Amino acid sequence: MKKLPLLKTLLVGVLAFSVFALGGCGTTETKGGDGMSTLEKAKEKGSVTVGFANEKPYAYKTADGKLTGEAVEIARAVLKELGINDMQGELTEFASLIPGLQAKRFDMVTAGMFITPERAEQVSFANPEYSIGEAIAVKKGNPLDLYSYEDIAKHGTAKVAVPGGAIEYDYLVASGVPKDRIVTVPDMPAALAALQAGRADVITATGPSIQATLDTANDPNLERVMDFTQPVIDGESVRGYGATAFRHEDSDFREAFNAELQKLKESGELLKILESFGFTEQELPGDTTVEDIIK
Repeated sequence: MKKLPLLKTLLVGVLAFSVFALGGCGTTETKGGDGMSTLEKAKEKGSVTVGFANEKPYAYKTADGKLTGEAVEIARAVLKELGINDMQGELTEFASLIPGLQAKRFDMVTAGMFITPERAEQVSFANPEYSIGEAIAVKKGNPLDLYSYEDIAKHGTAKVAVPGGAIEYDYLVASGVPKDRIVTVPDMPAALAALQAGRADVITATGPSIQATLDTANDPNLERVMDFTQPVIDGESVRGYGATAFRHEDSDFREAFNAELQKLKESGELLKILESFGFTEQELPGDTTVEDIIK
């Protein structure tokens, strides 16, 4: 009977130690169970796993299985400077990228994902690596002097071809272009044909889509309007910005990524990578930061 107080003391001590130890394991956000952050682990292994959604030109696998794309190659260039030379891809549906990142199925998302305030509540975005807005193409020399959707609206007779169901139709209407001067067509090749045949004076789509259409046509009588002014709809710019995403707790990884991304911008290497996937100078993000977008 006299041994009971000693036994109780030992049990209490063991229980207290267990609670302390278990509690300590669950309170660290930036370190794993081995005390290393995601970035430190990636540097030690020389490898990182990225989530992607198999969408050209952002991130996809080629026929021979190579992981590539705008977002992938930018990340690859950045990671190389961080001493991480191997990139393993985890194919995921786009809607599952953020949940997969949070569940630690991969270390970062390289899918050209647009930065939005809603997404920024769930993940931590690096600074934008590209931007995408609308674009227009016209006959060589831009004979009608069209540099915006408002110019199309004010011209009086200018007709614009746009694929049926495209968001650009709504943007044009909101910008004051009469519906009877909007020529709806099945797709971009049909829009191109309308411009070439004179049934339309201008065609519109996102920048990469317009560029890809012109590159495919290789028609010297057409040109993209490089001084195009982006539409503002309901007080908001329609331009979107894409970036690599990290878990919130991996702030050191995101900051290191941003530092190297800035060097790519300053050296001109970022533009070279973007151009290899059909982007142009018009799709550079400029000095816009993630904070500018989500504020």
